[in-house]
Amino acid sequence: MPPSIPTASSSSQPSSSRDALVIALRAAGCVFAEEEAELILDAAPTADEAAAMARRRAAGLPLEHVVGWAEFHGLRITVEPGVFVPRRRTEFLVDQALAAAPHASVVVDLCCGSGAVGAALAASLGPVELHAADIDPVAVGCARRNLAGHGGQAYVGDLFAPLPARLRGRVDILAANVPYVPTGEVPLLPTEAREHEPLTALDGGGDGLDVLRRVAAEAPRWLAPGGCLLVETSGRQAPAAVEAFTRSGLAVRVARDGELSAHVILGTGLR
Repeated sequence: MPPSIPTASSSSQPSSSRDALVIALRAAGCVFAEEEAELILDAAPTADEAAAMARRRAAGLPLEHVVGWAEFHGLRITVEPGVFVPRRRTEFLVDQALAAAPHASVVVDLCCGSGAVGAALAASLGPVELHAADIDPVAVGCARRNLAGHGGQAYVGDLFAPLPARLRGRVDILAANVPYVPTGEVPLLPTEAREHEPLTALDGGGDGLDVLRRVAAEAPRWLAPGGCLLVETSGRQAPAAVEAFTRSGLAVRVARDGELSAHVILGTGLR
């Protein structure tokens, strides 16, 4: 049972409401209870709603689902329950894409989830033709909201299938935040991910690279001359991911960020 969190009726002062939230969140095992309490109080329209949000957090709902947004690459990305929460390490993929194609005009965010990667790329690049796709309709609903300010379109479907055919051979940046957790390791993920994020956004098959291989195999037909495909993976999976890119005829390099524990495989199409 999550700890009891008082409602507004039991706290007459804002500071005491905050303190009550902090105590309850800390008792529930939230390491950053003070920061989380501030975010909840900022998001809640009333003290009663703040208490209700804190109870949901104490019960194990990811903080981002509780407050309705996640910070990503300097943006506030809308998320909702059941949608994959963008990870901070994926900001490294965005930075690698911007460095590889700083003048990109056509961007595709594949396995887009909330659309965080596409939104971050568009925010940095300026006006672009932006498309995103995901197999999860709930995630695509979030993506549409996050991409609307950038003129982006989001589609429901499996990988490339829902994308407009006119994009073939025109994509400058193809960012695919594919699932890459091996099926056997999914039970080892943190409870927040296992219980509150879609399995399709986590489970990458036997060795974690099933979806990556499918993306790499088809990507060359969509990339513009010199366009790039970027996929995040783990360090131990990187050699097999490189092999998949190479088999597709892409020129490959691996970028690493030790501080973020991030590995990005970047494949460039023929010019």
